[in-house]
Amino acid sequence: MALFGKKKEAPVEKAAVKATKPGLATNHNLHDVLVKPHFTEKSMNLGDKNVYTFEVKRDATKFMVRDAVKALYNVTPVKVNIVNKLPAKRLRGSSNRMVHVQGVKKAYVYLKKGDSISLV
Repeated sequence: MALFGKKKEAPVEKAAVKATKPGLATNHNLHDVLVKPHFTEKSMNLGDKNVYTFEVKRDATKFMVRDAVKALYNVTPVKVNIVNKLPAKRLRGSSNRMVHVQGVKKAYVYLKKGDSISLV
């Protein structure tokens, strides 16, 4: 009984390993990444500076958001920032009732000076 065998297994390619991991799949649906535009007073003020805010899916990454904006709006983002607001329980008004506030994941998409997105 030998400890070290002489048979060598065939080497596994790295590309095949990456394709089997669930987080690295590249065949995602880009239309489902951007849920909706996020309209607040802050996001409207940022729109003057070519920064647009979108609500995105919980599992979306910066690269997914970049690809979705390229595909849907035909502009190339310079930078993408992701903000993850966690769900919480808050007191509501004077009734002192606990209310569940749903969390959201937002993406701030920065564009070049000449580019723009018409959301309305």
